[in-house]
Amino acid sequence: MAQAPFILLLGGTAEASVLARRLRTMRPDIGLLLSLAGRTKAPALPDGVETRIGGFGGAEGLARFIHEQGVTRLLDATHPYAVGMSRNAGAAARLAGIPRATFLRPTWEPVDGDRWQEVACLRTARDALPSGARPFLALGSQHIAPFRHRSDLCPVLRQVDAPADPLPFAATLVTGKPSEDSAEEAELFREHSITHLVCRNSGGARGYAKIAAARKMRMPVILIQRPPEPDGPILRDLDAALSWLISPS
Repeated sequence: MAQAPFILLLGGTAEASVLARRLRTMRPDIGLLLSLAGRTKAPALPDGVETRIGGFGGAEGLARFIHEQGVTRLLDATHPYAVGMSRNAGAAARLAGIPRATFLRPTWEPVDGDRWQEVACLRTARDALPSGARPFLALGSQHIAPFRHRSDLCPVLRQVDAPADPLPFAATLVTGKPSEDSAEEAELFREHSITHLVCRNSGGARGYAKIAAARKMRMPVILIQRPPEPDGPILRDLDAALSWLISPS
């Protein structure tokens, strides 16, 4: 007897939640588990979708989970910069002998009026800032450590949740999710006298307002380029990802 379909969806992005909702609506007969890393205290969870929060213990732990739970297909829809998780997903799928693909939303592309300086990593982003700058670091708490070496900066950080531990350097902290309204993002930048925006090229509509706000304000953007894409199938839009999820082969 053929094994019943059971999909493990590695999420953490808005698109992963959309995919989970669409799949649950279209194919309620297919087993589905949405897994989140748990970086935010109160993540927005899609109704009617079984969810787990927390890590697996590396590639071997994930492979063991796949085997124990009877997972038949794995879709990595984590953040485009979640290199370690994507690497573990690929290794675990190979160990478990199941199909795996990666969903990657398109990158943002520059348009007229953008003042981008594209850099390779966090350290080059840090070093690209002029002395005395007041950058807005839209990076997440796990990516700000390199900036502790620039005591000449006056950074402003945005984090979804207030940190449990003190910041690693002196900075102004803004808590809450990014606005989807570029006018609101621009007002936030003006309120804090921001001179530069530092962020990653995450892509997607939800985080684009800060890019649009910087363009309107003629503000320089230090944009960290994406890491190399993982091996295996890459799905670049929601319809392609949904088709792969329900494919019988």
